[in-house]
Amino acid sequence: MRITELLDKKSISLDASPKTKKEAIDMSVELMAAAGKVNDMEAFKKLVYAREEECTTGVGEGVATPHGKGDCVDKPGLAAMVIKDGVDYESLDDEPVNILFLIAAPDTEDNVHLDVLSKLSMMLMDEDFREKLINAKSEDEFLSIIDKADEERGSVDESLAETTLTDNTEGLKVVAVTSCPTGIAHTYMAAEGLEKAAKKAGILIKIETRGSSGVKNELNAEDIKAADCVIVTADAKVPLDRFKGKKLIQRKVSDGINKADEIMGIVEAGTAPVFEGDSSEETQSSAPKEKGGVGHKIYTWLMSGVSHMLPFVIGGGILVALAFLIDTVAGYGATGGSDFGSITPLAALFKYIGGLAMGLMVPVLAGYIAYAIADRPGLAVGFVGGIIAASGNALLEDFTFATGKLIDGADLGGFSQFLTKFAFEQPNGGTTVSGFLGGIVAGFLAGFLVLGLQKLFKNLPPALDGLKPTLIFPLLGIFLEGIIMCFIFNPLIGLVNEGLSSMLTALSDAGMLTVLGLILGAMMAIDMGGPINKAAYVFGVGMLTQASTYLDQGLSSSDPKVMACYISMAAIMVGGMVPPVGIAFACWIFPKKFTKAERNSAVSNLVMGASFITEGAIPFAAADPLHVIPCTMAGAGVAGLLSALFGCTLMAPHGGVFVFATVGNPLMYILAWLVGSAVTCVLLGLLKKKVE
Repeated sequence: MRITELLDKKSISLDASPKTKKEAIDMSVELMAAAGKVNDMEAFKKLVYAREEECTTGVGEGVATPHGKGDCVDKPGLAAMVIKDGVDYESLDDEPVNILFLIAAPDTEDNVHLDVLSKLSMMLMDEDFREKLINAKSEDEFLSIIDKADEERGSVDESLAETTLTDNTEGLKVVAVTSCPTGIAHTYMAAEGLEKAAKKAGILIKIETRGSSGVKNELNAEDIKAADCVIVTADAKVPLDRFKGKKLIQRKVSDGINKADEIMGIVEAGTAPVFEGDSSEETQSSAPKEKGGVGHKIYTWLMSGVSHMLPFVIGGGILVALAFLIDTVAGYGATGGSDFGSITPLAALFKYIGGLAMGLMVPVLAGYIAYAIADRPGLAVGFVGGIIAASGNALLEDFTFATGKLIDGADLGGFSQFLTKFAFEQPNGGTTVSGFLGGIVAGFLAGFLVLGLQKLFKNLPPALDGLKPTLIFPLLGIFLEGIIMCFIFNPLIGLVNEGLSSMLTALSDAGMLTVLGLILGAMMAIDMGGPINKAAYVFGVGMLTQASTYLDQGLSSSDPKVMACYISMAAIMVGGMVPPVGIAFACWIFPKKFTKAERNSAVSNLVMGASFITEGAIPFAAADPLHVIPCTMAGAGVAGLLSALFGCTLMAPHGGVFVFATVGNPLMYILAWLVGSAVTCVLLGLLKKKVE
């Protein structure tokens, strides 16, 4: 099959001028539809956008190769666009795209077209070929240029199979593997990039490609033995155990396209680390272990946890918000009190399911941070650490030995007394829940604990290797993680909470309501559902209880003591509503400061913020705490201060906009909320860096 058999004149545009990446993709999809290759244009467009979410197909050098594969494609096809003025396509090299080939592949077992598309991908790495296409004067000339290059170049298999490695071959010898999730374009462009860079450096290279059409030019034992170094540029799973004992360079598939010269420089310098392998795993992801600094590695590990946590926050948060809405529609918005959100059976069901989902977010955050650091052995340890962070230490008074005696009346020994005093939450003591900040600590702790255990037990006899991931690492890792969390991090949080509670009570007693509003609002935005946030919230609920006591004692609802209680609760809720809403505004106004996944969650954050679900801001705070948390604190603090200054009151402990019927001075309350959200938004725009 020739490349031009997939390319119709109707699907070529030589004078396209899209203004944005989205417009470029939409125009190319329309060209594809005009050629009659797809039966559902919208479904195909969704496939193309989904591929872009994985990684941009703007591969650099002015080339973009968006693609989609699915049942909505009737016949394999290409659509081509020449964009002479260029378009910002979020390319890997940040350069504008001048030539775009959209690839449509049917979801069938017959993959003969994939070899053709792979060949085109490799041809696009040739600068002269690209220039000729860009300067083509007609569709016929465009097709003729492709056909001529197609005829001159051998097949992909022939090109890759030309090289053989032997121990007798002179000079540096390298074997490589390239692979991407869809295996249509990037796999072969990376192979071409590595091949050109190796030729330039005088290095002999043999490349195995793992694309949609299967494994091509598979490396054999002789190739690997003869190689001085192994290069793996892949974003998909590839078998690595065969490379044990060899120098190994692992990079993203895009690095094979854009940083091939840099990779060959590492080969020449001989500085690649030796791959020790792990017999407990048959395969290992070759998605890159980034070679950046420590800060970049920490960020990468953190983002692993955040990205996996995000669906739990969004799904659970919106279900809880719907629970409040259901009770409001049922007429209980102003009278529900502490049961608001679970008064009616349907609302209670939504809140129960949503609450369980949100309860998983800290364990998932910790688990996948640990997974990023130590791979699968770290996952269980991180999950357990996250659960301990989210749940806190067990309450001592729930156990029979809380009295100092065992069930049979025997006295506790010295060690048992030590455990009861330091490993459990004491009655009437501060909470030991460490929340999402504790979850971050637990995730990193778990990852490094498992790495330490891997080094400690690396010299075990090979016969015991199978026990390491199934017994030794989870047993010792979970035990050590639990001990450190229960004895160190969770108790420290209890001390912080106790001090915060005393400070808030002193401010309230002194009548410093505006200062109290500022502090309460800011506290709600520091750890978004964590211990500091909960300390402020528990204080507010306590103030509502105190207000009821005052009313029972005969004080009127307008008495300054009663008003102080309601003003405190109002400042707390408005402070908790600011972070998600301010972040949502920033996603829309400053889109380049946020990733696509973050921008896509803006609407859900708006819903959660309006529902007083501060946790919607957690993924953003976890991903960039040094910039996001100060911005949310400032905005929430301003909102709390203005709420108290305006004398806004609140008699309900939760609910957001659904309980505004119980708010005193509601218009000024909304103003305080919007001003605080605007402060967070503007600060994020000023302080956050553009995402890579």
